[in-house]
Formats: sequence, structure tokens, C-alpha cells
Amino acid sequence: MSMLKIKKGDTVKVIAGKDKDKEGKVIAVNQKDGKVVVEGVNMITKHAKPNASNPNGGIIHQEAPIDASNVMYIHKGKTTRVGIKMDGDKKVRYAKSTGDVID
Repeated sequence: MSMLKIKKGDTVKVIAGKDKDKEGKVIAVNQKDGKVVVEGVNMITKHAKPNASNPNGGIIHQEAPIDASNVMYIHKGKTTRVGIKMDGDKKVRYAKSTGDVID
């Protein structure tokens, strides 16, 4: 898969699936599988046995990965596609709707 244009810490909006129109911050990015974990999106329940870190066990609610193609970067309150361009001798991400450099 090609390079993902979404990074950890970005604010994104879900554009497809059961959590459509939800917004959140990216917690983790899996470059190899093309998936991202977004805060409060695609919540699953996991049944955990008691262990040292969780002595009681029980049901845990946590975020599951969502495909990167189903999220869109939010820039100035609106969703936008992200592009990559050269700024001198450095690659930078920019918002395609406004042309502003993201980082």
C-alpha cells in the first residue's frame, strides 16, 4: 500500500460505515494494513480474563481499527483531502481544498 496521508494526532471525520459523521483524534496508524484507530470510533467489547494488570477481568470497551480510506482529514472545521508537495527540499502535507500547509 502507498504511504498514508493521515498521521497520529490528526483530527479526522469518518465518511463511511456505522460510525459515519463521527469525529475524533487518531490514536494509532498501521501503515502496513492501511488502518487507523480513531478515538471513540468503531468501539468493540472485549471479554478479558483476570490478569496482573486487570485483576478483575470483565468486559472492556475499546476502539478497533478502521480503514484509512473511510476517514477524512479535518482542516479549519471542514473535511479535505490531503496532498504532498515539495517545500524547498522538504516534503510537506497540505490541504487540497485551501492549499494551506498542514505540517
